[in-house]
Amino acid sequence: MVIVKAFKAIRPREDLVEKVATLPYDVLSSNEARVLSADNPYSYLHIDKAEVDLPVDIDSHSEAVYQQAATALKDFLEAGWLKKEDEDRLYLYELTMNGRTQTGIVGCTSISDYENGKIKRHELTLPEKEQDRINHFEATNCNTSPIFLAYHEKYEIQALVSEWKQSHEPIYDFTSFYGVAHRIYLVDDNDVVEQLEQYFSQVSALYIADGHHRSASAFRVGAKRRAAENDDENAEYNYFLSVIFPDNELEILDYNRVIKTALPQDFWEKVAEKFYFEKIERSIPQKTHEIHAFSNHQWFRLTPKNEFIPTDEVEALDVAILQNEILAPLLEIDNPKTNPNIKFVGGIRGLLALEDEVNAGAGIAFALYPPTMADLLAVADAGKIMPPKSTWFEPKLLSGLFLHELS
Repeated sequence: MVIVKAFKAIRPREDLVEKVATLPYDVLSSNEARVLSADNPYSYLHIDKAEVDLPVDIDSHSEAVYQQAATALKDFLEAGWLKKEDEDRLYLYELTMNGRTQTGIVGCTSISDYENGKIKRHELTLPEKEQDRINHFEATNCNTSPIFLAYHEKYEIQALVSEWKQSHEPIYDFTSFYGVAHRIYLVDDNDVVEQLEQYFSQVSALYIADGHHRSASAFRVGAKRRAAENDDENAEYNYFLSVIFPDNELEILDYNRVIKTALPQDFWEKVAEKFYFEKIERSIPQKTHEIHAFSNHQWFRLTPKNEFIPTDEVEALDVAILQNEILAPLLEIDNPKTNPNIKFVGGIRGLLALEDEVNAGAGIAFALYPPTMADLLAVADAGKIMPPKSTWFEPKLLSGLFLHELS
């Protein structure tokens, strides 16, 4: 059973929340972050991607960037743009996009649950990306952005969440990127906080939806401090900031691929050995095992032949079929995590973004039908790993709404 606990949040002043909150650090390039924060001194990007306030040519992983983040956080607190709660609290984070609403509980989860596998993963991580957030967390002494977690829906939790939302006003209520409505509710009744914590103690596992690198980094920072400080189980470093959603409210979007190199001359001949394909108009895939490709101003529908559809829950994913049958053998993308000739494009950007990449010189783009939440949970429960960049969740949790101080 898992631990979810209340915490003393650092959060924006109510009248500044729309100016502070921003997209997560890992969906923005440094240049995009500079543009977004240029005319907004309140933007959380001054903390989360602190290179925006340093010379353009600086290494974004340099010590100066992490120290700048710590300085910016101190400045935000001293100016009152961010404030720290006096009491341990939970929060409800409601996001509505295109008529669909999901509500997560904002609290802290345990590094012990991460260590013992009760917080389950479905992706591998890269050491350099882990180290980036380790440096950021240590410099700021905070979990500076939350982990996006899921759990198998539990009626008691969702009923209590619904009741609280119906009987209380949100402390934050605004609309931001991509027209997403964000509402935050403060749960300041100790009995309700304890009841939610108790209900989660009956939940067998949590699942990382988004934030594998942040969770790995939070674990490593906490484990290091735990070893150095004689394992005070009540210390905040034993926990990391999370937003936890019921699985039935979540939706996975497609995570698409662009290959930057030219296609080999026999590409389509080789594709035909394993896939049926036909020319189509621009459209998104409508079902599993339907892959759309764009090259030379034309869209194609690719459908794998039955003998090339594995039965394994990971290998049967469309991202795996594409990788194993086309990207690796035909386009020399053996390791998509490190190969510079592949670019990943989140489904929120649409098909025109793929066309733009190809029309600007890329060889081909692939649009995929996304895995389902059931696929993700099955892979995680089996202790297996999805291919890199398999899932793109929308709407995104905004950064800057909550920080968790580690000591």
